[in-house]
Amino acid sequence: MAAPFFSTPFQPYVYQSQEGSVTAFQISGGDVQVLQVMVKSHEKLTARPGTMCYMSGNIQMDNNYLPENDGGVWQWMFGKSITSTVFFNPGPDDGYVGISAPFPGRILPIDLANFGGELLSQADAFLCSVNDVSVTSTLDQRPRNIEIGAEMILKHKLRGQGMVFLVGGGSVMQKILAPREVITVDAGCIVAMTTTINFQLKNPTQLRRAVFGGDNQLRASLTGPGVVFIQSLPFNRLSQRIASRSVAAPSLRDNPKFFIQIVMFFFLAYVMIVSSIILTDV
Repeated sequence: MAAPFFSTPFQPYVYQSQEGSVTAFQISGGDVQVLQVMVKSHEKLTARPGTMCYMSGNIQMDNNYLPENDGGVWQWMFGKSITSTVFFNPGPDDGYVGISAPFPGRILPIDLANFGGELLSQADAFLCSVNDVSVTSTLDQRPRNIEIGAEMILKHKLRGQGMVFLVGGGSVMQKILAPREVITVDAGCIVAMTTTINFQLKNPTQLRRAVFGGDNQLRASLTGPGVVFIQSLPFNRLSQRIASRSVAAPSLRDNPKFFIQIVMFFFLAYVMIVSSIILTDV
């Protein structure tokens, strides 16, 4: 029997660049990849802190706070890095920088010019960028903004006409959504998507799932047109599975359902004791 046909199938992402693109790069490795980017004279490469693997001798490296990184003070207050590593080539000869993926997955080279100059991405997805690319926060830090939308999951907005490199856990697939086409995905599996996609978050609110376990994934409904990149193994899911199988007992932060179960146990015990006292007095 022939396989079913889909008009817009899921497919592996294949990099395509415009004819005027001049960024030379090479991606090596399988499960944990390494990206080598050529940095021409007086060009700069901005990378995620702690991802540099090697670089040529004519490259200067510095940790800078970039003004376009909105919400940097809030990130610093919650223990996150507010700087970016900038590699600059001041000499006349070409140089190179090797950037390693922070977790097992696939590095995605994306020319923002092919996606209208804008993408929304997970905060952990950004790896590095070349030249005209800015990374800003999509979160409105004002207390009045309580609406749950794409900005709660896809916290970075990538703008510009340059090259950006993202990383997704496991295997990464590309889905091209036709106009008014709808798919439902695990919100944590979204690496990035175009701003033309309508994003609606579906949060499971059943108390029994929080207390007794079950599927507590945040589901997102995506409506086309647009392009979305989906990862098979998000980093938080990988870390949770490793922690659950470690020798040491997981902390309450890693297993919040255990804390909820303890609270429910003591609450029910309190209700039973108070009820027995009342009935005894009667």
